[in-house]
Amino acid sequence: MIKKLFAAVSSGVIVSILATGSVFATGPELNNCWGTVVSQRASYYHDVGEHASSQSEPRVGVGNLAHDVFDMSVGELASLLGTLDDSFGQDPDGVTNCP
Repeated sequence: MIKKLFAAVSSGVIVSILATGSVFATGPELNNCWGTVVSQRASYYHDVGEHASSQSEPRVGVGNLAHDVFDMSVGELASLLGTLDDSFGQDPDGVTNCP
């Protein structure tokens, strides 16, 4: 339930930010952000699950979500999520970040 609520609120915030113009970093330095942020979270919190393709319910996937929904690169989306998770209490120790 909390994860669904977090996802819904996060989506609303992301859409609002994108509608007003992104204030987050962009560019080639973000190419590895998804791996960086996931690795940071997995190493510290040990709560990263399996790849979406292994789940019984079909998922959009990070690449498709970034490109098709938000018109961002995967790295840009990772940078945004690495910043937003602090705002929603999902990273209380502030370990996930990418430029």
